[in-house]
Amino acid sequence: MNAPMKTQGIHITVLLHEAVEALAIQPEGVYLDATFGRGGHSRAILSRLGSQGRLLAFDRDPEAIAAGRALEDPRFSLAHQPFAALAEGVAEAGYDATNATGVLDGVLFDLGVSSPQLDEGRRGFSFRADAPLDMRMDTTTGETAAAWLASAEIRDITEVIRNYGEERFAFQIAKKIVAARAERPVATTGEFAALVRAAVRTREPGQDAATRSFQALRIHVNQELHQIALALPQARALLKPGGRLVVIAFHSLEDRIVKRFLRDEAHPADLLPRDLPLRADLLPPPRLRLLGRATKASAAEIAANPRARSAVMRVAEKL
Repeated sequence: MNAPMKTQGIHITVLLHEAVEALAIQPEGVYLDATFGRGGHSRAILSRLGSQGRLLAFDRDPEAIAAGRALEDPRFSLAHQPFAALAEGVAEAGYDATNATGVLDGVLFDLGVSSPQLDEGRRGFSFRADAPLDMRMDTTTGETAAAWLASAEIRDITEVIRNYGEERFAFQIAKKIVAARAERPVATTGEFAALVRAAVRTREPGQDAATRSFQALRIHVNQELHQIALALPQARALLKPGGRLVVIAFHSLEDRIVKRFLRDEAHPADLLPRDLPLRADLLPPPRLRLLGRATKASAAEIAANPRARSAVMRVAEKL
């Protein structure tokens, strides 16, 4: 969750100081904020860079790009693109993305949906306001959530809601949607939420029955987990030796991909069959070194920004 939250007109960026500290900023280094959002992390990185330092930033939300135009700094550039095309974006910014020794001193990912996306009801990410069921992070391309629900097979709807929402009533929800669209399209967040609530028989206290299905549909529409899986190896390849990779995840599906990637890069020999007869010098060397344990938001930060409660930050250094 690339998550600044509006509190009395102020944007609060999750794990701001922890993430920037983890990058170990070198004043003349080159850094990438792969998820600009509203620029909280970018501004903090720029405050630590010297006159020759550089910060590249990406975001696929046109509204984030528009907000980023206010950040006028000759050391900074912002591009409208998904981070799955990270190497391509770095090359377009003028750096040799094929350089075997890397070109970046640090890469930061702040994953998931941003608070402005959630808070703007018209974007269709939240059931708190009745709006067109869009859910696209990049509103200039791709299929809306409503368009996908209008044609998807009941099996596919079930799999998306079960796999990305970890929703045990996924099949019942899919049946409700398919039956409802025979009468008229499921076009708004309110209609979708009502169908989900009618199909979910029980839910944990304090959680809206539609929460998991909204998460699942959003992840599918934006291919969020696929984007992460594509981006992490590119980030590792683009880092210089000693460069830092910092990733903040906001739910278990994201964090699972990040944790597995970092573990496999730090301990590649563990991926080999255990009975494979190889000398130690023939084992694949680690490419990343894990730094510390997973970091979570403090009680004080959660009190100021409840959306920080699920944040998990992991850090690694390229060897």
